[in-house]
Amino acid sequence: MKFVNIREQIEEKEYQELSHYAAHSGDSKGRKRAETECDIRTIYQRDRDRILHSKAFRRLKDKTQVFLAPQGDHYRTRLTHTLVVSQTARTIAKALSLNEDLVEAIALGHDLGHTPFGHAGEEALNNMSEGGFTHYEQSVRVVELLEKNGNGLNLSWEVIDGILNHQMDTLPATLEGQVVRLCDKISYMFHDMDDAERAGIITEDAIPITIRMVLGGSTKERLNSLIHDIITNSYDKECIAMSPEAKEAMDRLREIMFEQVYRSPIAKKEEGKAKQMLSDLYRYYMENPEPMTAEYQELIQSGEPLDRVVCDYISGMTDQYSIDKFEEIFVPFGWEVR
Repeated sequence: MKFVNIREQIEEKEYQELSHYAAHSGDSKGRKRAETECDIRTIYQRDRDRILHSKAFRRLKDKTQVFLAPQGDHYRTRLTHTLVVSQTARTIAKALSLNEDLVEAIALGHDLGHTPFGHAGEEALNNMSEGGFTHYEQSVRVVELLEKNGNGLNLSWEVIDGILNHQMDTLPATLEGQVVRLCDKISYMFHDMDDAERAGIITEDAIPITIRMVLGGSTKERLNSLIHDIITNSYDKECIAMSPEAKEAMDRLREIMFEQVYRSPIAKKEEGKAKQMLSDLYRYYMENPEPMTAEYQELIQSGEPLDRVVCDYISGMTDQYSIDKFEEIFVPFGWEVR
């Protein structure tokens, strides 16, 4: 029996079924290093799988989303945030006949470079590093260099573009990247509100009636409204858009989240300690790089700037690992006779 090239069949099916605005796998700009193509999976399916099996992806389960090192079982972590973004983005992509595999790969990879303790850790490294630090640029560095012992994952151009431009200041080149960019924003806003309600930081009464009239009277209703609005206003169009009313309501809701949750003394009461801890770790490893593991020693030997490698090492830590390292370095152990 002659083997049928499944990938080619999938690519042909994409041309027939996906929107002409979609990023078709067969039209990808490819990888920096040429590879033999898989006979089963498309280029974006392979990218998704590479991200899913990466060490950086596994570490997301022990990194802060909003609440630093949360002790409850039901608070979101960076990993659960990533999965929510992926699923929400896939829902929208399917409705718009876009490439779900590309959307999923971008979504799963968009936060791989995030620090321990969320944006508090990102701010600490950005303040300490001469070259600055952003989690989206670090996510690209993870997939292009740090994974696979310095070889990176060799992802496609479209996935790299989506990861790099998922923040709201720039626009991804593909509609799939634009979908992830919006879904990242609406996902963290709504699941963070759910966590904040559980923690007693905010209640539904804090949401103005004007917002509830536009988006709905509960977190679930508002998320559903925004997804429908994005689909309605983006269908068969060359950009991903929202209605002015929904965007205005969402932006106001985001302001409320920053006022009452993200800057809340309850949610952020340990943030100063986290920043100080990571700053102390940064200074220590800049003066004493030898304790960093072998893969980071190899980066230094290859000519990578020490400042950048120290940021690589610290940003790759989970919350608890960074605490353990801090205690190991700075907290004295009690003396005992052996």
